Amino acid sequence: MTKTQYYCASSLDGYIAETDDTIDWLLKYEGSFEGEGVEPIKGSYQRYYEGVGALVMGSATYEFVLAELSEWPYKGKPTWVLSSRDLPKPPGEEVDLRIVNANVRDLYDEMIAAAGERNLWIVGGGNVASQFADASLLEEVLVTVVPVVLGEGKPLFDRRLPGGPMQLAGTRSFDSGMVELRYEIRR
Repeated sequence: MTKTQYYCASSLDGYIAETDDTIDWLLKYEGSFEGEGVEPIKGSYQRYYEGVGALVMGSATYEFVLAELSEWPYKGKPTWVLSSRDLPKPPGEEVDLRIVNANVRDLYDEMIAAAGERNLWIVGGGNVASQFADASLLEEVLVTVVPVVLGEGKPLFDRRLPGGPMQLAGTRSFDSGMVELRYEIRR
């Protein structure tokens, strides 16, 4: 069964990027933990990504991906970029990209159909995840907490979510000292 998931990393104080949209705090993080039940962080993204059938992101996340990576990392997976601006598209036949200015509720059925038996991944940012939550379309939040405090930046969510508290569905401790929290959204 396809789920709509917001999967991301966050600083300990709830930011997914610095105010200038950089994520060096995540990319350059080096930590370790040798506690009981710890899992290797290496390969955790790949395991998650195997279950993804389609993706959606905002324009800031999209522009970051284009600027930071030499090639499109989501080849072969339908991807929506929510934007009111014309944005450049990466080259390649395997790039299935749709840049749209539309309400998430209007796009949702198409996104879920494109995901097939896999999940719809809300890549970022906090505004896009908030739009899905506002429309009661967000089902799970998987956030990997990095033990770094930024003090300010781009928040995990842009605003208070409707529907009250989320239900904790699981946790995982990684050998890097990061912790993944998985929450289900009550609707």
